[in-house]
Amino acid sequence: MDMAIALILSQDGITNGAIYALLALALVLVFAVTRVIFIQQGEFVAYGALTLAMMQSGVLPATVWMLVVMGALVTVLDGGLALKAGQGRRAASVAGWNLGYPLALAAAVGGLAVNELPLAVQVLLTLAIVVPMGPMMYRLMYQPIASAPVLVLLIVSVALHIAMVGLGLLFFGAEGQRTPAFSEFSLELGPLMVSAQTLWVLMVSVLLIVALYQFFERTLYGKALRATAINRVGAQLMGISPTLAGKLTFFLAAFIGALSGVLIAPITTIYYDTGFLIGLKGFVAAIIGGLASYPLAAMGAIAVGLLESFASFWASAYKEVIVFTLIIPVLLWRSLCSHHVEEEE
Repeated sequence: MDMAIALILSQDGITNGAIYALLALALVLVFAVTRVIFIQQGEFVAYGALTLAMMQSGVLPATVWMLVVMGALVTVLDGGLALKAGQGRRAASVAGWNLGYPLALAAAVGGLAVNELPLAVQVLLTLAIVVPMGPMMYRLMYQPIASAPVLVLLIVSVALHIAMVGLGLLFFGAEGQRTPAFSEFSLELGPLMVSAQTLWVLMVSVLLIVALYQFFERTLYGKALRATAINRVGAQLMGISPTLAGKLTFFLAAFIGALSGVLIAPITTIYYDTGFLIGLKGFVAAIIGGLASYPLAAMGAIAVGLLESFASFWASAYKEVIVFTLIIPVLLWRSLCSHHVEEEE
């Protein structure tokens, strides 16, 4: 290995690490607010990338109909409760957001030649389809068992992951997809050739992390999520709705996952089950942060990306094993340095 190869590997590692950092932040946020280990985070990555690929091939994404079905179920549940309470206006609002919006979106995507639209519009339509599945998933699967033990929530997450992988195979098929790069521009830095897509990934990741920091520091909803993450019972006593916090958290996690998928689709071929490995590497980074520290999770993600990149050079057949082995000393160190405290129910 010479300096040129090391620079190329470092570039790949930092690029992958930026995506893992976003996923790790989403995993830490979801666990801190809702106690859910969001295993299916990677499926939102795959759904985002493959939905965009289907649009660019001129095919109506099947994820649109998944959104319609989920919206209909939410409408039946929340609309029925509102009607039973005599809140007709609220029932109409629930139906409008959860059923009217998906149907209007399906009609728009089906009626337009989406493969001829500008890339920015295609990306926005992709996010409009995939992101609302996050809060709908929370409402349907997690809200009824929000106070259940963490193990029960983990079992539900595993079941949802398996279901989403199976649906991904049904929706997108077994063949991989890759989308065109956002730009063909490339930057030459000595022996290093930096593609425009790499710059897009790094720039969007940094901007999104800064935006999330500003959101948590300066907005009311961000402060509500921070309060819920610190003390769920205390936040609820102060009037912060745990249901709203959960839905908002899942919205942010779905947004981060779908946007990450859109960013990496031009760099690597995405299959229906690719998101699982990507999400697991984000999970390793989140474990390094103790599922609590955002800066440690971000630094752990960069370390995971670099380790994966250099391992692919030295021992490509074992790169996944090397990356996931990193979790063992971290867990051992944390088990020796921390004291177990029973969580207050």
